[in-house]
Amino acid sequence: MRAARLIRLVLLLQSRPSMTGAELAQELEVSERTVTRDVAALSEAGVPVYADRGRTGGYRLIGGYRTRLTGLGRTEAEALFLSGVPSALRGMGLADAASAARLKVSASLLPELRDASHTAAQRFHLDAPGWWHEPETPELLPAVADAVWDDRRVTARYHRRDTEVERELEPYGLVLKAGVWYLAARVEGEGDFRVYRVDRFTAVGPAGPADRQDRHDRFERLADFDLPAFWEERAAQFARSLLREKVVLRLTGEGARRLPQVTDRTAGQEAVAAAGAAGDPDGQGRITVTLPVESLDVAYEQLLALGPEAEVLEPPELRERFAAAAARASALYR
Repeated sequence: MRAARLIRLVLLLQSRPSMTGAELAQELEVSERTVTRDVAALSEAGVPVYADRGRTGGYRLIGGYRTRLTGLGRTEAEALFLSGVPSALRGMGLADAASAARLKVSASLLPELRDASHTAAQRFHLDAPGWWHEPETPELLPAVADAVWDDRRVTARYHRRDTEVERELEPYGLVLKAGVWYLAARVEGEGDFRVYRVDRFTAVGPAGPADRQDRHDRFERLADFDLPAFWEERAAQFARSLLREKVVLRLTGEGARRLPQVTDRTAGQEAVAAAGAAGDPDGQGRITVTLPVESLDVAYEQLLALGPEAEVLEPPELRERFAAAAARASALYR
């Protein structure tokens, strides 16, 4: 641990003109006294660290010293590509690796470019979780992430409805969607890929019988597996699987324009396109569309946003709910 901290200290000083003891202590997450001892150890080892005394003093490298310890390790290089999602890095246990990688990159840049990471961070930030939902990191996420990095088979137990199921999995990739972690994996002995919510795992361990478990039991990853393409396809399938009901609407031009904004976007766009292909608007300029929806309750909440731009024709029970809502609104604003 100390050796890694000393390297980080040198890289920090190499990437900036000077730093105070307090700044170094904060970056290294140690006390200022530890920083003083580390600086003394570096000086004894021949690293030219100079201490400026006084209230505005600090530490700096002299004589144009540059360390050769800037080569990225594999974990650091992989973590660097994820550094735009700090919460994801923390959840997978890669925050330290990403920090070390950024330091090494900064140390290797020309002096006039060393503020690049700071200026970029001040201009672009990715906040992955959705609104009104406090993001929670699944307890087993680091174990799952380790298996994904190592292409290592695992035995996983997870909740499925009211039961707990155990499977041997080949974990291919992790996806963070609206603050929820999902694992794309193949079941041992089966060819198809499945998607699991990581927060439903209750245990993750080495694959195989207890007397033959090998932490390094790796699987051979399919070379043509494309995680973004796989997720896009599965996400579309999942969204469609939720649309189990259908409603028939008569829409104004404005209603047709706004329908994809208040319902499932793809379903709304396809419904309007199909209606346009079927014929011209009626004498009032309205079109009739058939829209897949998750449920009649969800459809009621979504379509209320269209107000008088949409008229529900079917099913009758939904039309009656809208008629009652319209009557209440009319009485309220009379």
